[in-house]
Amino acid sequence: MDMNFSPEDLAFQQEVRGWIKENYTADMQEKMARSAHGYLPKEDQIRWQKALHKKGWIGLNWPVEYGGPGFTVTQRYLYNIEMGAAGAPGVMPFGLSMVAPVIMKFGTPEQKDRYLPDILASNVWWCQGYSEPGSGSDLASLKTRAEDRGDHYLVNGQKIWTTLAQHADWIFCLVRTADTGKRQEGISFLLIDMKTPGVTVRPIIMLDQTGGGEQEINEVFFEDVEVPKENLIGEEGKGWTCAKYLLEFERGNPYSAQLKKQITKVRRIASMEYNGSTALIDDPEFKARLAELEVQTLSMEFTELRILGSLSTGQNVGPESSLLKARGTEIGCELTELAMLAASHYGLVHQVSPHAERGVLNEPKVGPEHSFNTTNRYFNYRKAPIYAGSNEIQRNIIAKLVLGL
Repeated sequence: MDMNFSPEDLAFQQEVRGWIKENYTADMQEKMARSAHGYLPKEDQIRWQKALHKKGWIGLNWPVEYGGPGFTVTQRYLYNIEMGAAGAPGVMPFGLSMVAPVIMKFGTPEQKDRYLPDILASNVWWCQGYSEPGSGSDLASLKTRAEDRGDHYLVNGQKIWTTLAQHADWIFCLVRTADTGKRQEGISFLLIDMKTPGVTVRPIIMLDQTGGGEQEINEVFFEDVEVPKENLIGEEGKGWTCAKYLLEFERGNPYSAQLKKQITKVRRIASMEYNGSTALIDDPEFKARLAELEVQTLSMEFTELRILGSLSTGQNVGPESSLLKARGTEIGCELTELAMLAASHYGLVHQVSPHAERGVLNEPKVGPEHSFNTTNRYFNYRKAPIYAGSNEIQRNIIAKLVLGL
């Protein structure tokens, strides 16, 4: 791959940098600095995505015919580099990066016309209904049932670990429509309006919320929920095919830009001296661990570029998405650990003022500014090697489909 940037590429990079400076406002930057999960509050997140849509830079993995930006491999690389360097939020993936590709591939023309424009314009907020109590990595054991009632399905069951479901307008769900044959053959892919009677969202309180973090994870209950038949994507009983296709996009996200941003942050914190003590960056063991993660991040960056090159020729992400997910989340976890070491006792869970507005955190009462959110981020990221299929499962996929073992 030729990575010598042309004058046109460099001009595009400057355009991205200038657009970020103009649109990534100070209030957004402050809220991102306080975010444990890497996204803005809903209203700001939608404002950010609508600005990207207006620019024509939303839906990076969308074909041009559906409204994608048509970036070259180099442009997408430069775009991700600049967004990562600025610490800008990503786009909420559930609609734009996950359900949209499934609708494009398996949906009817009517479904594409109905759902895709609103997803692209960020007019709707989606969430994912895959995992259930007892059905996480073994997703084929799911029990949420959709009974055929003529012109509609009657859905009963429960989904868990549903990210930001409290904000969602729609949820895409794997549901069981049959018990015959292999377990995977009885699963269907269904779109459900979250305002439908019988849908209940209940929050799950996570460790990072004890330090003032945002509400993120939920349970979703379905009790006699009526879902029109036209909300079925693909054929009944073929939802497993949709699910596997979607997971390529959930797992195949680029990680290197954000990881490099985290490395810079860890190095900055570790270079500071507290009360006359020696900076941790001077410790040989710490320095070696950070250098190793930097080398691994660089290796991941070139892997992402290779995959982007394949995508530009019309290929799918494929099983390489498992490699990105496994290594990206593991490196991310190690960096949050190094950040905790660098922050030392300033990384302890902080107290939040009781007068803080809901959803807005005040400055910590003790410790330097850079220690803010270190603990919340550490706790929040513990789940990363588990979601989207545990990393143990990803290694099995790599062994079977990449290495042929």
